[in-house]
Amino acid sequence: MYKHVLVPTDGSDLSNDAVTKAVQFARETGARLTVLHVMPEYIPPAFAEFPAAGQASFAEFMKATEETGKSILGAAKKTADDASVACETVALRHTQPYRAIIDVARDKGCDLIFMSSHGRRGLSALVLGSETNKVLTHSSIPVLVFR
Repeated sequence: MYKHVLVPTDGSDLSNDAVTKAVQFARETGARLTVLHVMPEYIPPAFAEFPAAGQASFAEFMKATEETGKSILGAAKKTADDASVACETVALRHTQPYRAIIDVARDKGCDLIFMSSHGRRGLSALVLGSETNKVLTHSSIPVLVFR
């Protein structure tokens, strides 16, 4: 069965539910977990002379996203620790979360990616895209989708 499971999380309720289910799955199968949070890259304002209202500075953005990542991964680690499941956490920055998910799974030797899907359909799926769908399309590693 699976020995090393990658669980990407963005900290949303659905993603947190997937972490909980992945921990249960790992506990039942004897697998270990790597929980991943992909932080966004900073996008500077288009016109530096006219910053957008509420636009955070580079330093503020970096600090806020790192704190958010620490919080999300800390909660996931606690869930795994409470269930006595071996768990490592990874936070990184990337412009394409789906690519980061696939790359980390490959680099860490994971044999399953366990992730949530918001289940968007129609126009919202077309406009917003789906990181889960992109992972499903591009990954050679099996993907278990939790909804």
